Amino acid sequence: MLATQSFKTALVVEGGALRGVFSTGLLDGFLEAQFNPFDFYIGVSSGASNLAAYLAEMRGRNGRIFMDYSLRPEFINITRCIRGGHLMDLDWLWDITIREIRLDLAAIYSKHKPFITVITDIQTGRAVYKVTSAEDLEHVLKASSAMPVFYRGYPKVEGRPMTDGGVTDAIPVGEAIRRGARRIMVIRSRNRTYSKCHGISEHFMRWYVRRHPALQQAMVKRVERYNNAVALIRTPPEGVSVVEICPPESFRVTRLSQDRHVLQEGYEQGRSLAMNAIARWKGMLPG
Repeated sequence: MLATQSFKTALVVEGGALRGVFSTGLLDGFLEAQFNPFDFYIGVSSGASNLAAYLAEMRGRNGRIFMDYSLRPEFINITRCIRGGHLMDLDWLWDITIREIRLDLAAIYSKHKPFITVITDIQTGRAVYKVTSAEDLEHVLKASSAMPVFYRGYPKVEGRPMTDGGVTDAIPVGEAIRRGARRIMVIRSRNRTYSKCHGISEHFMRWYVRRHPALQQAMVKRVERYNNAVALIRTPPEGVSVVEICPPESFRVTRLSQDRHVLQEGYEQGRSLAMNAIARWKGMLPG
């Protein structure tokens, strides 16, 4: 559905669990440069959480989550998962970070710019583009990160069970265009040459959600949707320009990285590219 209000510029941030350390480094670099020329924002999973810290102007907050809280045994626990619990305990992570380093919700929404988080409705298998508010943001961010298998549950948003937004729209550049954006920056969590394929994890996830036919069908289309989004970034429609920012080929962070040095390296790779990204946005550099 097209937005009734005309927006021109958008910032889109991909998720990817621990790979999101790249985008939080880049966004911290933007904060250092006081760079925020965007009219609205769309994030998915950890990308949405990183956007929240950026809009709250809390430089370093999410870097601490990646390089401290995410490495604690309470968060990622394979033994717990084998016994039927969460692989990634989002309930614990949300509870402790809300207590200790809570987002400045007032600062986020004082800008009066739409902040949209992508979640997936398990009953319809469709992406939901939730325009967040101070009242629901923290819960919606958790729902957007609740990847099946990794988190055993479907948080309810407005009474409907939801799961990770990356299932249905991992890189929502198309939604940004539908909402009127004509200049878009997309921050990726994969390097430029990456192409999604049907691996073992994809097949296992489809089996895992077999009791939810619409969600299972969304899983079937996940690879195609992802690669189509990348193609749209590279060949946008007439009148639309996209600046794509990817981690370098040397980026070593994986979805479940537990090496602090690797995560710190990924954060610094993002932060070091901030000025380049700003220059590209301003037309000072090609691409």
